[in-house]
Amino acid sequence: CKTVSEMDVFGGAPRFLAYPRPVVVQSGTDAMLKCQIGGDPRPAVIWERNNEKIHPGGRYRVFEDGNIYNLIITVVSAEDSGQYICKAKNCIGETYAAATLKVEGEAQEMELREENKPRFLIKPLSTRVGRGEDAAFSCKLWGNPRPEVVWEKDGKKLNEIFESTHFSVGYQDGGWFQLKIFKTRAPDGGVYTCKARNEYGESLAGAVLLVDADDHLPNSTKVKMFAVTEGKHAKFRCYVTGKPKPEIIWRKDGRLILSGRRYLLYEDREGYFTLKVLYCKQQDNGVYVCSASNTAGQTLSAVHLSVKAPPVRFKQPLNDLQVWERDLAILECEVPEDSVPITWYLEDRRLQPGAKYGMEEWGTKRRLTIRDIGVDDDGIYLCEMADGGRSIAEVTVKGTIVRKLPRKVDVLEGENAAFCVEVEEEEMDIHWYKDGIELRETHQTILKSFGRTHILVFVNTTHQDSGMVTFYASRSRTSSQLRVKGARHCPPSCPIGVQINTERANAALLSWSPAQDFRRNPPSGYILERQEMCSQEWLQCLTTDSATSVEILGDSVPCEADYRFRICSVNKYGRSGYVEFPRAVHLVPVAKIQSPLQDALVPEGQDACFSIELSASVIGTWFLNGNQLQEDERFSMRRSRTHQSLRIRGVRDTDNGAEITFIAYGIRDSAALYIQAPLVKFTPLSEMDRNKFVETERNKSIEVGCPIVLQCEISDESAQVFWYKNGAKLLAQSGLDIQSDGTKRVLVVEKAECFHSGVYCCKTKGSAIQFTVEVKDIMQYCFVKPVTCIEAGCTVVLQCEISDSTVQVHWFKDGNKILAESGVDFISEGHIRKLIIQRAALSHSGVYRCTTKHDTIEFHVEIRVQFSAVPECEKNKCIEAGDRFELCCEISDPTAHVYWFKNEMQLLPETALLLSEGTIRKLSVQSAELSDSGTYCCKTDNNAILFNMEVKGSNNFQRWRRTSPLK
Repeated sequence: CKTVSEMDVFGGAPRFLAYPRPVVVQSGTDAMLKCQIGGDPRPAVIWERNNEKIHPGGRYRVFEDGNIYNLIITVVSAEDSGQYICKAKNCIGETYAAATLKVEGEAQEMELREENKPRFLIKPLSTRVGRGEDAAFSCKLWGNPRPEVVWEKDGKKLNEIFESTHFSVGYQDGGWFQLKIFKTRAPDGGVYTCKARNEYGESLAGAVLLVDADDHLPNSTKVKMFAVTEGKHAKFRCYVTGKPKPEIIWRKDGRLILSGRRYLLYEDREGYFTLKVLYCKQQDNGVYVCSASNTAGQTLSAVHLSVKAPPVRFKQPLNDLQVWERDLAILECEVPEDSVPITWYLEDRRLQPGAKYGMEEWGTKRRLTIRDIGVDDDGIYLCEMADGGRSIAEVTVKGTIVRKLPRKVDVLEGENAAFCVEVEEEEMDIHWYKDGIELRETHQTILKSFGRTHILVFVNTTHQDSGMVTFYASRSRTSSQLRVKGARHCPPSCPIGVQINTERANAALLSWSPAQDFRRNPPSGYILERQEMCSQEWLQCLTTDSATSVEILGDSVPCEADYRFRICSVNKYGRSGYVEFPRAVHLVPVAKIQSPLQDALVPEGQDACFSIELSASVIGTWFLNGNQLQEDERFSMRRSRTHQSLRIRGVRDTDNGAEITFIAYGIRDSAALYIQAPLVKFTPLSEMDRNKFVETERNKSIEVGCPIVLQCEISDESAQVFWYKNGAKLLAQSGLDIQSDGTKRVLVVEKAECFHSGVYCCKTKGSAIQFTVEVKDIMQYCFVKPVTCIEAGCTVVLQCEISDSTVQVHWFKDGNKILAESGVDFISEGHIRKLIIQRAALSHSGVYRCTTKHDTIEFHVEIRVQFSAVPECEKNKCIEAGDRFELCCEISDPTAHVYWFKNEMQLLPETALLLSEGTIRKLSVQSAELSDSGTYCCKTDNNAILFNMEVKGSNNFQRWRRTSPLK
């Protein structure tokens, strides 16, 4: 049985008065889930889905109506179907219930979309034609309504690259769409795509066109000279424009050049047609000709390539080699001396000895053996000496695959990636793979064979298409690395046709047109800038989205002036250059009075000042009793943006009651000038006071923490004075006391700080007296040892104390300021200033200074490198001739440089193997000789360690090793 209090508590817990009901709605409409909950105190209610709280916003709205709680989801789709949880909680308890939402209609809509969207019943077929022949593509499409079809070549619309007479597109009943290219040329070759679209979706299919070029010889032309060192690349570029797009053919000494392992032919991003000759050899000497032609004519460019021999030559260079697949290939050369080290490369890849590659040395001879050679071993092999000298050989692998894949293919995202190989026989069993998965033809993957030529094309590539592409023919294979890079995005071009119209008063109508290429590279908006004619600075004044005209009103400029305007186009990739409008315009802002003129009461003979503050900067005119004033010795007028002022020097009694007027564009304001008899004057201090305050009266240098006392005397003890510091009025406050004793006026600062430095002034209406105060901060020396000798790797702490905790200090090393990013720590704790170097190195030795504005402290730091202890057995060794030995020591600073000596003669890297790994320093000898005996020393700039080495045995091993034949 429960008590009454227990029942009251239980009755206040949240409880569902009406549980949420299942809701079924149509796709695209709004859904409402509701429930009724009671509880005392009123519970907090939340909605959840998939164990995550639903936050109001976006498509979700939550509201309450009494004890009814609602969740509304707008524009639902099938993804919104599922279970929603309503949870209620107060300080007594909590409860929850589930509501189910089902969204109908989307499945039917998807079915309708799939049924009616475009699809290819017959795709266009790849084809091969001779130069000058017509080429045609046909395809059959289904779609309801009938789809719109656009033909593209290599991602570009045909009317952008072809003249209208060079191609035609058509449609025939039954869903047939055709494209015909007339009198094909080499540039017409490529990937043609058919894009079909209707209101239900889009579909795409592609096909390849090959155009066989004839080998017509060019006429003679002027030849330029170009030289390159053997083993380097030669790059030739031609910039050719024309419509239709020119046909580009490269030749060497009259023979046609085709793209391959040695020659790269491409059009770069800047529009240059480029030929790159890789790893030039003497056989590459000759004349290279770029021939560009279209229906309008032909042009030629020629260059003579001269391949220079390297400065250091091999005694016997490598020779080109032709081998059959799966054979053994041997490359041999001879270097100038026995001791010359060499490195083997396959083009830009360094080769390492192993199962694939054997590397041997015998005297001056060097040999590379390539085992089980395959198609991808075809290429340029280099033997490189340490001084940069190279010998080059081209290894040609003959076999099933006649034309191999390039080692890598780079395309931009959205472009087509094409691969072409040629095999020795027709109707061979061939396969294409990407990342180990065999490829099948789809709308975006084209596989086509023309006799012995086989083609793979990825249409409209994405980043996911990157990978290793492999072609198999029988037991042979060739591979290429495909890399799809992000498309190069460019800022838009400059606007054109800029004009300015100034017919309307105090306004300028600016207009412009988009650049001619705006469809290909559209701007997202325009930025307008203005410049005052008397200024060099351009300021942004307006941005627009799509408008091509804008009116600039005088009210939009900050001040009255002559203005010029310029404009640029922008998009998310950047902005174009600026285009300036043809002339300037005079604009005047509509100003309002912010602070009006005030009447002035001025003692006779003093200067009178009048000022007015406006909301904008305009050019105004001053008047005295209706007469316009001009700048002269008596009248001075100043304008600083929105502030206008007039100074009348030495006012007279006749000026009493004069009217001062200021008139500008739409503004008029006046004030009166009244003349006053002279007021009290400051009198000199008595001799006693002058002697007492002589330093504080005019100039005073005071240490931090001391009081500041400024005192003066006036002739009228009833006169009121005001104190100022650097032009700012001072008021009595904590730490600052303003006193008045008869005719004396005193300002007292109880405890001086650096910020109290400045110019102080005591003023009455008729006179003033000035004091100059300088407060100095004093630095106290806290570091125990002025000269510090510290072991490398340890922590260095430099510390000092300053009298004013607010003062900033600067640290210097050897006269150069130490910056925060230099790897040291700066600590500021109250009056203490520290510089900390966590791991000292030799480079940290030097003279350090900590400076303030008025003081400096100096520290001398010396970092020493220490050797770790080495056992006696390691410091004294005795070995047999022919054995390997190694001398090893460890130092405290991994950056320190050491020097090795043998019998006090320094050892150099050319004569000994010297190794450095972190803090370890080694000297290594692979095969000891009798002459290697002696005393070895490892030295730093301030320390050293000795080793004694004895080599026993005869020289028989040494002679045998030097004369043993190459295996």
